[in-house]
Amino acid sequence: MTFSEDLRKENDVIFQRIFSHPFVDGIGKGDVPKESLVHYIKADFEYLNAFMHIYGIAVSKSGNRNDIALFNDQIGFVLNSETHPHHNFCDQAGVVYEDMQGFPLPPTADHYIKHMMYHAQTGDLAEILCALLPCPWTYLEIGQVLMEKYEPNSNHPFYPWITFYAEAELRGLTGKLRHRLDELAETASEQQRNRMKNAFRKSCQLELAFWEMAYSCEDWPVKEAVSLP
Repeated sequence: MTFSEDLRKENDVIFQRIFSHPFVDGIGKGDVPKESLVHYIKADFEYLNAFMHIYGIAVSKSGNRNDIALFNDQIGFVLNSETHPHHNFCDQAGVVYEDMQGFPLPPTADHYIKHMMYHAQTGDLAEILCALLPCPWTYLEIGQVLMEKYEPNSNHPFYPWITFYAEAELRGLTGKLRHRLDELAETASEQQRNRMKNAFRKSCQLELAFWEMAYSCEDWPVKEAVSLP
């Protein structure tokens, strides 16, 4: 069993909780509250901006051009392709994508970004990969699970979203990240592996929490602006 396969097995309970979450299952059913879609889009736009910055840190820690190319491809995917599922959510919520940008992060998304940034700043390349990987990996499997469970056709309101992620494996991005992680894990110490596993598991937990954050429209308990001197 490879290191990434071991990670997947250890965190299967979290993956299954994600698949059954009412927001995720609602995508398959074609029924997600508009306010939850809007809350998701606002948070995910800013989250993905930070995600690209963390890939940039991975580039700065890369020791060869193959790794630089790997993370550059990931940035290109987020920047140029991952807007398509956002547009699908916007269409169903009846909002304009550009109007969903520039909002403060809700608590869970804020915590998730800072968790990844911590590992990016203090960890090695393998640790960064473990913090980043649950996002594309869970979305790939969400798409596949929803395709198998609901068999949506082109008339399904979230057909573009589901097929985008279900077919992500064809683009090979998650597989490439897993392959590089497995290579790095071969020479990692037990202490390094424990840090890697901890980073991966927390990101899995925060993926689940992100869906709940969006579904419940989570916000800060006190939103009034504070005037600073």
